[in-house]
Formats: sequence, C-alpha cells, structure tokens
Amino acid sequence: MQGTTGETQTAAYTPTDRTVPTRSADRASYDRELVHSILDEGYVCHLGFVRDGAPVVLPTLYGRVGERLYVHGSTGSRPLRMTGQADPGLPVCLTVTHVDGLVLARSAFHHSINYRSVVVHGVAHEVTDPEERRLALDALVDHVVPGRAADSRPANRKELAATAVIRLDLREVSAKVRTGGANDEPEDLSLPHWAGVLPLRKGYDAPVANPDLTPGIELPDYLAAR
Repeated sequence: MQGTTGETQTAAYTPTDRTVPTRSADRASYDRELVHSILDEGYVCHLGFVRDGAPVVLPTLYGRVGERLYVHGSTGSRPLRMTGQADPGLPVCLTVTHVDGLVLARSAFHHSINYRSVVVHGVAHEVTDPEERRLALDALVDHVVPGRAADSRPANRKELAATAVIRLDLREVSAKVRTGGANDEPEDLSLPHWAGVLPLRKGYDAPVANPDLTPGIELPDYLAAR
C-alpha cells in the first residue's frame, strides 16, 4: 500500500516516544485502518501549537487525503500565517475525539467515558501548489458531506487568495480507544448503586432548505441518504 507521498505503507504506524501513552497503554493502537476510520468519522479537530512561548489550541475543520491531513482558514489566521513563515514548518499536535458512551461506576473515582481518539504529531507545511490546494479544498468540503465538492461552486480567484491551506503528514500517529463497562473495585460490586454505560450516538435530522433556494431544486441524493 502506498501513501500520498508515494511511500510504501505498512498496516500500522511506528510507535514513538510521543505516541506511546504513559497511562492505559493497553488502549493505544497504531493500526492504520483504525486511525483512518476515526479521522474520517469526525468533523472537528483541535490543532495545538506554540505562539510566543505559550500553548494555543484551536478547533477547526479538516480533511484527509491518503496519508495527509489538510486544514484551511483565512490567510490572516495566526497558525496558518505562522506555518507559512516557519522554516521548515510549524510543529503542531492535532487531535480528534469521539465520545461513544458515558460510563457510570459504583464509585466516583471509576466513572469514565467510552471514546475513540487520534493524536497526530508533526510539522505542518503551507500548501502552495495550485493543484494540491484544489485537491485539499475539495477534500475539506467532501469530508463534511461526501459528494458536496462536485455539487457546489468552486472557490474563485478572490476566495482562493484569502484562503490558506496547511498540510500535516500522518507519520507520528496513535489511536486510543476505551470500550466496555465500569471497572469497579471488587469490594464495591455489592454497593446499591446502578453501574453501566449510557451510549451516545450521532444522528441527523431532516435537511432544512434555505428560504431563498430556487424553487424546483431537489434534495441531493447524498443528503437524502444521511
């Protein structure tokens, strides 16, 4: 299997000092397919970097193309501007998390959540190649709603000039997953408190058309299917 950069890819990412957790290491995974599935299901990532000696974490949309993540924003936004100015790029940490359930234990200490998360360490680079920028911007739109990029007007020259795109390669990556019920202490099992999992799920309501939508435009199949 080959990644976006043409490198031969194995079934798993190689663990590093930064991707091996110091707590609950048994929940960590470096499986490439699992990492991709967690990333592809999410909408918002948190992008962390250092500005003027202080940590900054920003929520933002993202898109994946093979072994690369793309983030876009205004050319005036600090992280994107810093990426273009930094040489050889901007060190960042990007995370994506899904909460799948609330875990209620008999003891307050053992309350938890079931989750799936991905942490990516690396150096972000500004995307300047016109063809890669087009690919990245289409991926960002299709990540939110697959099929939407082909069913909308592409960015014009003015919009492209106001938009910056950064790229982060998936190399130093780990996933972490918790499933199952509460891990109560044996001596607490007889306590008169309910224990278990309150599952969470993501869903969609019926699409709501814009009031200024031209009459006769039907709901696209890719939206109706959701």
